[in-house]
Amino acid sequence: MTIREQLEELIGSALAAAVADGSLALEEIPAPALERPRDESNGDWASTVALRCSKVAKRAPRDIAQIIVDHIPANTLVKSVDIAGPGFINVRLSDEVLQTVVASVRDQRLDYGRGSHPEAGRVNLEYVSANPTGPLHVGHGRWAVLGDSIARVMKHAGYDVYEEFYINDQGVQMNVFGNSVAVRYMQLLGHDVELPEQAYGGAYITDIAQSIIDADGNKWEGASEEERMLAFREIAYQQMMDLNRETLSNFGTTFDCWFSERSLYVADESGKSAIDKALEAMDAKGFIYKSDGAVWFKSSAFGDEKDRVLIKENGEYTYFMSDMAYHHNKLGRGFDHLIDLWGADHHGYIKRCEAMLAAWGHPGALEVLLGQLVNLFRNGESVRMSKRTGEMITFSELIEEVGTDAARYTMLSRSSDQPIDFDIEVVKKQDSSNPVYYVQYAHARICSVLRKAASEADAAALEAGELTLDQLAAKVVGSDVDLSVLTHESELALMRRMDDFAELIDLAARDRAPFRLTHYAQDLASLFHQFYTNCHIIGEDERVMRARLALADATRTVLALTFSLMGVSAPEKM
Repeated sequence: MTIREQLEELIGSALAAAVADGSLALEEIPAPALERPRDESNGDWASTVALRCSKVAKRAPRDIAQIIVDHIPANTLVKSVDIAGPGFINVRLSDEVLQTVVASVRDQRLDYGRGSHPEAGRVNLEYVSANPTGPLHVGHGRWAVLGDSIARVMKHAGYDVYEEFYINDQGVQMNVFGNSVAVRYMQLLGHDVELPEQAYGGAYITDIAQSIIDADGNKWEGASEEERMLAFREIAYQQMMDLNRETLSNFGTTFDCWFSERSLYVADESGKSAIDKALEAMDAKGFIYKSDGAVWFKSSAFGDEKDRVLIKENGEYTYFMSDMAYHHNKLGRGFDHLIDLWGADHHGYIKRCEAMLAAWGHPGALEVLLGQLVNLFRNGESVRMSKRTGEMITFSELIEEVGTDAARYTMLSRSSDQPIDFDIEVVKKQDSSNPVYYVQYAHARICSVLRKAASEADAAALEAGELTLDQLAAKVVGSDVDLSVLTHESELALMRRMDDFAELIDLAARDRAPFRLTHYAQDLASLFHQFYTNCHIIGEDERVMRARLALADATRTVLALTFSLMGVSAPEKM
């Protein structure tokens, strides 16, 4: 139970006692609903419960607040309680309860702040889902880190999350892709053929064509255009999928499932495909009709601006038909809540997808998050093209230049509905002006302190890999640490911020807002740097030194845990 939860329970018991002895005339006991005061001088927590129940209790809010305060039982949580303004109850925590945070963190380690949300059911989180017709661009990179970090945070908060990449490998664009490679292949063999207007023209297409020549020579030169296109489509598709899997894996993003759109069109043992089943399921609900030779979904019945075509007059399936089958398939796999992360340009597509879930009897089961793009800069100047290729900067090129940690942290630094201005040179800086360097340096500084406090033998064992940093910290701090000496305001501020972690995780998971982790990491790092400046550690009285080492170690743990939820490393040296 967090300190906030303990405090709410305490104030709740005071309310119950006041109602029981007739001091307050309330039929129902309201929730204390604590919140952080805007001004820290007003205490650690504040409650507006007295104002909220004033009308029902028919008493002035300040009178009610005083009654509540008078009924608070003896406890070790509260240092002082003040009644402010029209009836705010401001609580300042005891040093003793803040000191328990250090022990909790060091006891729970990377399980600190872990929650439980069984009521949420099984969650399918789909993100990136790029067409396999080209390398991932920088926008895909942002969606990768957003989706990955949302999944990490939700899992830590107790959600059952399944991560999925939807491969758009069905449709005209795949044939265009195959034909583009075929044309480049023939050009490389000396044939005078032009790339058609509808084609992929990037240098990577030529690279794929050259790889086919390297493997097969002119084997495909005499094949028909159709045969060549089909063969090259599959070769190019596999190469691009391998490249994109490798790029995402190197970025620390992995998936439970890579779901192929093609599979929706393959009949199972019943003789029916996922497309067939979705169409039948929607028809059974009464929301399918035919008009002008086409098959339509009556999405306007669920708030969409117009009905949507599923099968064109010529018998061709629309993209929306695939999407309908895909989401029906997700429901059939037992998922209760579907989260899709899309690019902001797909905004107009949301309503029809919400309509199809509602038509199946699952209103609200679909949640769509829109990710804005990344604006690249170099020293303040806009960057659009790669110096190496003269074309779009790919995501893998960006990672290669700035590194995974810097890319992840920067792309998480703002809410997903806001664009990111990513200055490559700023992100590469190795000083405190670079946010990722600043927060990682705090972790590395703590590791340095622990090494300095260790014996020469233990420090050597750490260097040799014979001891982990956790094991070293346990030796340095020892057992039965007297945390009561941690009373300096810099120490208390660190402990207060670490106590916020569980609530941070709960809210960041609920709101799908991993950007809050970057703000928290910066706050915690800043508070540690202040503590390090104001409170000597090495060389102090042993009792004080061990307590401060324990506080530093707890801070290291929370920083490392915050980093892990962002997919950022926690360096021990910098």
